Amino acid sequence: MRRLACIAAALAVAFLILVPPVVAADPTGGGDRVLVGVRGDVTVPAGETADVVVVVQGTAHIAGSTRTLVVVDGTAIVDGARIDNLWAIRSTVELQPGSVVTGDVMTLDATVHKLGDAMVQGAVKEMTPALIAMGAVLAPVAILFWFGFGLATIVAGLFLAGLAGRQVRQTEQLISREPVPVLLVGIAGLVLVPMLAVLLMISILGAPLGLAILLGAWPFVAFLGYLVAGAWVGDRVLAAVERGKVRERPYLASVVGLVLLQVVGLVPVLGLVSAIASLFGFGAVILAGWRTLRGPGTPAATGFAAPAPVAW
Repeated sequence: MRRLACIAAALAVAFLILVPPVVAADPTGGGDRVLVGVRGDVTVPAGETADVVVVVQGTAHIAGSTRTLVVVDGTAIVDGARIDNLWAIRSTVELQPGSVVTGDVMTLDATVHKLGDAMVQGAVKEMTPALIAMGAVLAPVAILFWFGFGLATIVAGLFLAGLAGRQVRQTEQLISREPVPVLLVGIAGLVLVPMLAVLLMISILGAPLGLAILLGAWPFVAFLGYLVAGAWVGDRVLAAVERGKVRERPYLASVVGLVLLQVVGLVPVLGLVSAIASLFGFGAVILAGWRTLRGPGTPAATGFAAPAPVAW
């Protein structure tokens, strides 16, 4: 996990921060070079120039000029070269005689060896303080975003409970009465629907339908399933607290269940519980919709079409 985080950080630095200024510096694109090596080596020979070099789990051998060098979980050998900026994450940097880094060398769990007259005109800086400062700034934003998203989800749940309370109750019953079919349908919908959408997009005629399914209908049904799962969880909690009490519409159940799912989802291990509950809700919505489309032959208590008494 830590290695993946380092790789993501390096690529973000290289492409989101460093590459745009390089491209903007020469709009014609003449001479701009971006070299990337993943689990492989990258070499810039003497007399050649590269604007950005990114190496992940490999060795960067730089003998020419490079504006920016990013090394992750690897080794950088600077052989008498000139580099403007160097970023090293969990790596070893060897600045051989005659090498010059005109800017800073930014490190994260990395070591830098200067040999002979190798120079760093800037400074060798540890990135940890900057990352901590960035985290201090981004953490409140992330928390506010989480609260905003949670509030929007609860509002959507209340809207669904008011607009289609009876249908929500009926779909919940599928989770309680037919958990295995619901789970299988949820897994099938999770795997087969995207595959179908991709197959449709192969043809020009089916591409609009495939895009509509993949980017519209499928996420909508998944979100609807999450709302239904929240109402189902809330109903189970309220049934344990207030035995025998039945509410006509699942307003309170939706709020209680969705809050619980969102809080549980924050815990790394327990987040799986929230994902499984969402999968059940997803499968229940698909199954209920399918049985509704099949017509009146469907049992009344397991579809959208016909009303059914609330079961606890």
